[in-house]
Amino acid sequence: MNGNRKIKVLLAKTSLDGHNRGIKVISKWLMESGMEVVYLGQYQTEEMVAKAIIEEDADVLGLSFLGGEHLSSVKTMRDEMKKRGLGKDIAFMVGGVIPKEDVAKLYDLGVDKVFLPGTPMREIVGFIEENAQR
Repeated sequence: MNGNRKIKVLLAKTSLDGHNRGIKVISKWLMESGMEVVYLGQYQTEEMVAKAIIEEDADVLGLSFLGGEHLSSVKTMRDEMKKRGLGKDIAFMVGGVIPKEDVAKLYDLGVDKVFLPGTPMREIVGFIEENAQR
């Protein structure tokens, strides 16, 4: 990070499930850890999220899943990011209820970190602090 700028984390839900308690808790914890958090809310399209990354000048993207759409959404998200020239300078993390057998597939699709239920908050904060590129 340069200067006094806080790490900016953009959080969203791109799937159709309406369960957002977990991402709201993460958002609050990240703010309490000194980060700036932009929570776009539920039912976002990958295109909307990609545009917001640019508009908000985000350092980190976090998507939350519960409804089983994580593989298709992550692939579409990565495609939208590439289309806009957003490369590895944006740390890309996902979390939620994700089958363990899909974790390696998410990494293959370009996710930098997968957080499953029960991950200690210090691990999420540590990942963000170590991977925010600017």
